Amino acid sequence: MPDNRVQERFDLIVNGPALFNAVVAGLELGVFRHVSAHPGAEPAEIADALGVPPHQLRVLLFSLCTSELLCRKADGYVNSEFAEENLISEDESSWAAILLGWQKIYYPAFAESTEALRSGTNTALAGYTGSSASLYERLGDHPRLQRVLHRSMTAFTLRTMPGLVDHLDLTGAEHVLDVGGGDGITARRLAESNPDVRFTVFDTPSVAEIGRERAPDDVTGRISHVGGDIFTDVFPRPVDCVLFSHCLEVFDADEIRTLLTKAFDALPAGGRVAVYGFNAADDEQRGVYGARLALYLNVLATGQGMAYPAEDYEQWLGQVGFVDVHTCSGLPFEHGLTTGVKR
Repeated sequence: MPDNRVQERFDLIVNGPALFNAVVAGLELGVFRHVSAHPGAEPAEIADALGVPPHQLRVLLFSLCTSELLCRKADGYVNSEFAEENLISEDESSWAAILLGWQKIYYPAFAESTEALRSGTNTALAGYTGSSASLYERLGDHPRLQRVLHRSMTAFTLRTMPGLVDHLDLTGAEHVLDVGGGDGITARRLAESNPDVRFTVFDTPSVAEIGRERAPDDVTGRISHVGGDIFTDVFPRPVDCVLFSHCLEVFDADEIRTLLTKAFDALPAGGRVAVYGFNAADDEQRGVYGARLALYLNVLATGQGMAYPAEDYEQWLGQVGFVDVHTCSGLPFEHGLTTGVKR
């Protein structure tokens, strides 16, 4: 007998690109916000309020209903419980910001998947001017898209943040180095929960500038942004904890060991390292968010890397000299936190 679960997942995947873009259109056009404010709204009312032609709105509402984000009742349209909880907010963790980044940058690249995987090169990067082999460096020449990407990354990071804030023990720490920390959102959240700790965010110069612009007044005295190359420049010091949050999955095993070695060298005895990010299941058969990330990295961003299983990070930490290595797994959005200590 056919596996109905697999058939259902296949149906969703092959229709996903169109339905994904319908969700983004619903967010950008304000469908979910309007229906939230006017439950039971009729199509003509929604079309008039949003300035969308009636037939095209009908198509969009049909698409959003098939995704079960909207529901058509006898008296009009209402949001699903999920939509009400996740698609109305316009704050920093907004799904609208996340999905816009995926739509504008991630997903157009996936048409190159066959060629990129066959050649072992992130061929979709050709869509961006520049000579660097990394999307993150090339986006320095595309400031508008760079900001779209970092707003998207910030919003998703905030969705995953409880797993880090609730499980990273900074007891006794005075200065944390956040390597590849982007615009500093991770440092800001950790600073709020750890009022006696200073943070240095180390990323590319253009990203460091974005971080300086976004730093809130209440923690700017404890967060600094340093621009540089995380591979060729010396890690800022002295520090007693080095954090890699959503950073190491971008690289291959040799580069990860290089960065972990730099962390080891920057730390004093008793200093700690922490790796937070997507973890594939140990058998690499589960993790839809991690699988999407791995494809994005190899097709567009860097041409390498993936959501690695936690045991890979544990092995690499041990190889460069860290002890007391362990992982807190099962955190939000397929995340894990792997830590170690320098003796």
